[in-house]
Amino acid sequence: MNLELHILQSFSPSNLNRDDTGSPKDCEFGGVRRARISSQCLKRSIRLAFEDQGLLEEESLAVRTRKIGAEVARRLTAKEKDETEAKTVADTALAAVGLGAGKSGDSQYLLFVPKSALARFSETCLRNWEVLRGPGPSAGPAPAPKALPAKAPAKKVAELPKEIIKELECLFEVGKAADVALFGRMIADRPKDNVVAASQVAHALSTHKADLEFDFYTAVDDLQTDGETGAGMMGTVEYNAACFYRYANLDLRQLRRNLGGDEALMQETVEAFLQASIAAIPSGKQNSMAAQNPPSLVLAVIRKSGFWSLTNAFLKPVRATGTADFVTASIDALGDYWERLTTMYGEPENAWVGVSTLHPEAVRGFATAKDVLAISDLVTGVSARVASAAKG
Repeated sequence: MNLELHILQSFSPSNLNRDDTGSPKDCEFGGVRRARISSQCLKRSIRLAFEDQGLLEEESLAVRTRKIGAEVARRLTAKEKDETEAKTVADTALAAVGLGAGKSGDSQYLLFVPKSALARFSETCLRNWEVLRGPGPSAGPAPAPKALPAKAPAKKVAELPKEIIKELECLFEVGKAADVALFGRMIADRPKDNVVAASQVAHALSTHKADLEFDFYTAVDDLQTDGETGAGMMGTVEYNAACFYRYANLDLRQLRRNLGGDEALMQETVEAFLQASIAAIPSGKQNSMAAQNPPSLVLAVIRKSGFWSLTNAFLKPVRATGTADFVTASIDALGDYWERLTTMYGEPENAWVGVSTLHPEAVRGFATAKDVLAISDLVTGVSARVASAAKG
């Protein structure tokens, strides 16, 4: 069974997701330039919402970082271990599982690991301190600089007992990490620990042609004397304003598989994903633009199989008219496209369609105005059907 989310969200002037030059990301679609928010940006916003809004327990969250060695060393130091030796133990432990660190101490690439696994990895290092520390002075107060080299000699990985290496490999377990189960991961050096993502998140595109604009700004020097003129500094920042179509889907079978068959956690994860997707707002340039605009429409579809992105509803860019703004024109185009799809292919098998919108008068095709739900009822409806399917 699959879950799909279709969201229309209009942002006021903003620069939510920048390219390498600082400009808002964009692309060409349907022959015109569109504003764009990358899928990576949206997924990070969703992940942050999990924690910021308390949608998932700490043990169900993961961390993406290159600084596992530094974090493990910090945790060991917090247990009153010598700082230099803690770094040696952390480096040795990471090398034992094939994650050698560079000169900076960071891993060669970002690793996506459960927070609970990181804690267990650190505890394993602590329990096997003497073995991982290798030859050198015993733990205790830091010796004089000449008594201990800058980097204590690490025990060769080949000499480590296999049972310790196996314990350290807990770092790669998915466990209850819902965000790893949702978004997957790839570890080039350990392909057996790759995780197939249960979700897909599309780049958000404006439903209409979007123009890039420039804001020329100045800053006044507060201590400038009366005789001085001019600004203390000046510059420009690029921005746009657009109504975006966002699409994401979730393969519930894959999610259940990734979570080891834990149906309760799967349902909790689905609810969190739905709520976080609705709440997700990128953080780019928010302090200067405050584009905190919630979605104007959320369409949820639960279906037995298959996926339908509705992006092509906007292949022809919508236009604002005297009777319709970009949002209502986009809702109309979405409903029209849904009608065309279902006329050609038929209604998705065993589908449930739920819609919540600020503009119930504009919906058609996938619902009537009387069928429009509050967001809380939409989430409840999805959750109930996921629970029913899990039992079935």
